[in-house]
Amino acid sequence: MDRTTIVITGASDGIGAAAARRLHAEGHEVVLVGRSEAKTAAVAGELGATAYTSDFSDLADVRRLADDLRANHPRIDVLANNAGGIMGHRALTVDGFERTFQVNHLAPFLLTNLLMPTLVSSDATVVQTASIAARLFGHVDLDDLQLERGYSPDRAYGNGKLENILFTRELDRRHRADGIAAAAFHPGIVGTSFASDTTHPMRFVYHTPVIKNLFTISPERGAKGLVWLATQEPGRAWPTGQYFERNKVAKSNPQARDADLARGLWDRSAELVGL
Repeated sequence: MDRTTIVITGASDGIGAAAARRLHAEGHEVVLVGRSEAKTAAVAGELGATAYTSDFSDLADVRRLADDLRANHPRIDVLANNAGGIMGHRALTVDGFERTFQVNHLAPFLLTNLLMPTLVSSDATVVQTASIAARLFGHVDLDDLQLERGYSPDRAYGNGKLENILFTRELDRRHRADGIAAAAFHPGIVGTSFASDTTHPMRFVYHTPVIKNLFTISPERGAKGLVWLATQEPGRAWPTGQYFERNKVAKSNPQARDADLARGLWDRSAELVGL
C-alpha cells in the first residue's frame, strides 16, 4: 500500500499508540487523537506526528476535532475509531448521555459523519475497535440506549462494542457505493491502561501484575488487527462491513446481523447528535 494518512483515536497509549508506531515505521503519516494532552503529545513527539486532544465525553470537543481534521487534512485514507472504555457507576456526560454509550458509540459515530465528505473523497477505510464483550454482554434496545433500566458496567460496555459492529454494518450498507470501506475488529484481551479510571472490577484484571501476565497480550499484538485492516486492500484482503477476530471474519452477538436494528441505531444516533 502507498503512503497513506491514518487518523487514530485513543492513540495516547495502548493499542492506538502501538498501531501508530507500527504504521509510522512502515512509512505512513499518522495523525494522533487522545484525551490526555501530555500523553498524546509524547507519542506524537516520538514519531514526529500531528496530535489533537479531544474528550469524547463532550460532543463539542468532537465537533472541534472534526473541524480541525477537515481543515488540516484534506485527505484521510483511514479513520481508526479506537477510543473507548468501560466505566463504573452510571453517569451522564455534559451532553446528557450515559457516558459509556457516548464515549464508545455516539462520539465516533458523530466524528465519522462529520468527516464523511473528506472520507468519501479519499475512498477511506473506517475501522472500529470492537470487542468480544459485544457477544458476551451486549443487548441493544433502541428504546433504552442509555440503560436507564438494568444498567451495569459490563452491559453498557458490551452494548457500546455491539453498537460499533452495528455501525460498521450500516456504514457499509449506506456508503460502500461512495467508496467507503468499513470494518470492526476485536484486538484481544490487551494489557493496557484500559479500565484504569473506573471503579469496575475489570481494573484488577488489567492492573494486577500476575493476573495481567496470565490473561492479556501486549499492545503490539493487539494492534496487529488494526494495522492489517488499515494497510491491506479492502475487498481483496478482507470483505467490507464485517467483524474480525485474528484477521478472520468472526461471529459476534446475534443482534450484530440484525439489519433493521443497525438501521434503527443509525437513525436514532443521528437524531441524538443533531445530524
